Amino acid sequence: MSKRNPQPWLVDDELWSRIEPLLPVPVRLHRHPGRKRVLDDRKVLRGILFVLYTGIQWEWLPSELGFGSGMTCRRRLRDWNNAGVWQRLHEVLPAELRAADRLDMSRAVIDSPHPGAQGRPKTGRSPVDRGRPGSKHHVICDATGIPLAVTLTGGNRNDVTQLIPLLAAIPPIRGKCGRPRQRPTEVYADRGYDHDCYRRQLWAKGIKPVIARRGTEHGSGLGTKRWAVEQTIALLHWFGRLRIRWEHRDDIHEAFLKLACSLICWRRLRTALR
Repeated sequence: MSKRNPQPWLVDDELWSRIEPLLPVPVRLHRHPGRKRVLDDRKVLRGILFVLYTGIQWEWLPSELGFGSGMTCRRRLRDWNNAGVWQRLHEVLPAELRAADRLDMSRAVIDSPHPGAQGRPKTGRSPVDRGRPGSKHHVICDATGIPLAVTLTGGNRNDVTQLIPLLAAIPPIRGKCGRPRQRPTEVYADRGYDHDCYRRQLWAKGIKPVIARRGTEHGSGLGTKRWAVEQTIALLHWFGRLRIRWEHRDDIHEAFLKLACSLICWRRLRTALR
């Protein structure tokens, strides 16, 4: 845990004021109302963040901290993800960053790290890990390392095939007058994305591709720009639950990915507001 914040799973009032309006209101039917919720959403969110930060298993979530059971937190995470809460949160925070002039869409950077996984949906034989089953996190960030979108595929999926879907996953970012910003001016990527077909697709979208060519010597200078995505990946994998994919369900892991991206954006925004 961070020395500055030894308990990062505690949701402060400013962050909660942005999350609470996005949460769906539970509907209780008159004839079949079901069990009434005992724990409020804020306490459950703390339990979800505790699992995300520490990587602890759901069933080991300490009840004495007031989070409720691990299964309650897991169900609430699933329901909120299905309701699009994390996706909307990852639209609200980048918009505030853009309004504060802390979002640089002149350049976007892409990479695809391999967290380990075993026998789960959206896995495949990883070519960089002796054919073991694994997944890939496809990450795109702005010029300063703010995550714009992240997707999950099997470890055997070629990086370049996710270039266009990853760009399409960037939400429309508001925050300033005029049309929302969704496309970067340039896209930087390593040799794994070297394919002229995809370069032409980027040009057709009005995006300049800056992609290293295969077979060329190192020292192209792209590393001075691509450091941003390496930083973003390091921040994502700092969360204990994202270093190795433990979830059998891919939607739960994707929910953690979106939530982690929002938390990274929130840290940047909190620094900008000080």
